[in-house]
Parts: sequence; C-alpha cells; structure tokens
Amino acid sequence: METARNRQEQAAPGAVVAFARFVLCGGGVGVASSFAVGALAAWLPWILANALVTVVSTLLATELHARFTFGAGRRATRSQHAQSAGSAAAAYAVTCGAMLVLQVLVEAPGATLQQAVYLSASALTGVARFAVLRLVVFARRGRTRAVPAAHPAPATRRTVHPAVVSGPPAHRTETLCRAA
Repeated sequence: METARNRQEQAAPGAVVAFARFVLCGGGVGVASSFAVGALAAWLPWILANALVTVVSTLLATELHARFTFGAGRRATRSQHAQSAGSAAAAYAVTCGAMLVLQVLVEAPGATLQQAVYLSASALTGVARFAVLRLVVFARRGRTRAVPAAHPAPATRRTVHPAVVSGPPAHRTETLCRAA
C-alpha cells in the first residue's frame, strides 16, 4: 500500500494540468452551487441558503482538489479542510469587497458592469486560491521527486587481520584487510 501511495505522490500533475483540474473541479462545483442556492432559496432565506451551499461546496471542492486536482490520491485532512475553508473565506471577502467598492464608486451600476467586476474579482481570487492550495494546503513537504537507487552499494567493513594483532602497534594499521 505504501508503494502505491508513493507512486501516486511521485506522479503529481504539473502546474498547468493542476490548474486545468482546479478550474474544472472548482467551476463544476461552482455551477452546481449556483443551482443549489437558487433551489434552497425557495425554502430558506437567500443568505442562509448561500451560507449552507458555500459550506457544503467548499467541503466537496476540497475533497476533489485533494484526490484529483493536486494528485494526492487520498482524502483531505482536517487541517487541509480548515486551510481550504480559510482561503475560500478570504476569496469570498475579496469578491464582496469588490462589489461594495463598486456600489460606492458607481451610483447605479448596470448588470454588465456588476458581472464584470464580480467575475474579475472571482478570477483574481481563484488564481490566488489555486496558488495557496498548491503551495501551502496540498504542498508535498519533505518529499523529493528523485528516485532512490534500486540497490545501494553495500557498506564495506574493514577488520584487522589476526596475524597483525599480535605484531607491533605500528604494523597493525598498515595491514588492514577487507572482510567479505
């Protein structure tokens, strides 16, 4: 089992592949979340529906990122979930902040401008979130990509030849033999 895990960890995707997977997984979860918020908002206040869907979608996306996006091949740990939730909360705060700034700067922004600001903020926070997840949350600490030698050279042991032990002290160090 340990060998299989090591193979999966060594076969981690490069940055471009991981980013494509990040967009696919995160985008897929995001689209599904938007439908879920709309459906839940029929029964709950929108803010509560959005909060519930955000929590569930963050948990789901973190699992997808752990297993698929970043090539870990295993479930996300509690620590990874917490760090991922923190980066999602920061991204959420930035997008909300961008929308608040828009409301302050533009008295009555049109739908196109609102979408442009929101999508731009989302894209920037998405790239930042990808970097945080790849470099911090799902980073491979202490692991190298180098493949160890199949058969390391055996350590040689040097012993003193028995005939030398009985000889004078100066002669003992000159006649060392290799033990096989």
